[in-house]
Amino acid sequence: MYKRFNAWSLQEKLMGIFQELVVDPDLEWTFIDGSIVKAHQHSSGAAHERETAIGKSVAGNTTKIHMAVDACGLPIHFSVTGGEVHDCKEAPELVAKLPLASYMIADKGYDSEPLRIQIREKGAMPVIPRKQNSTIGNEAMDWCLYKYRHLVENVFARLKHFRAIATRYDKLKRNFESVIALACAFIWLPM
Repeated sequence: MYKRFNAWSLQEKLMGIFQELVVDPDLEWTFIDGSIVKAHQHSSGAAHERETAIGKSVAGNTTKIHMAVDACGLPIHFSVTGGEVHDCKEAPELVAKLPLASYMIADKGYDSEPLRIQIREKGAMPVIPRKQNSTIGNEAMDWCLYKYRHLVENVFARLKHFRAIATRYDKLKRNFESVIALACAFIWLPM
């Protein structure tokens, strides 16, 4: 069973299944966020040159899932990095791969003027609160729309019901991405 999963993961078949199921997402709003997943002690330390996406952070060996969801709270794209990678560092790559949306909503972790410019250049309106030490302030912030950011948090809560995601056991990044893609496909199946 593992050999078949590993082969499918290498060929990105599970990622393809997830991408095929993402049909007609509601792109009026797009929510982005990241969540840390604790990596099991046996998932790190493999003697190979392949990408693992396991990083050291305060919590030990961790991986971060960067997720984008549509206005209905369904996952449309994700990426996986080491746990030490800040949301703002991965956000430009994540935003570049997303389809056109009317509004892009994120939390304070994404407070960066270059990211806001990138979102505007894509034709979307950024709804990102500024940090407390900002000189610009949050007067133009749409707090009503920001409250719907719980939709992306709900996706993380649903994903972490899967044991293989809640605690990462896979040594390779591609295998962990395949597990996440399979879980996201399950979320899309009822649609």
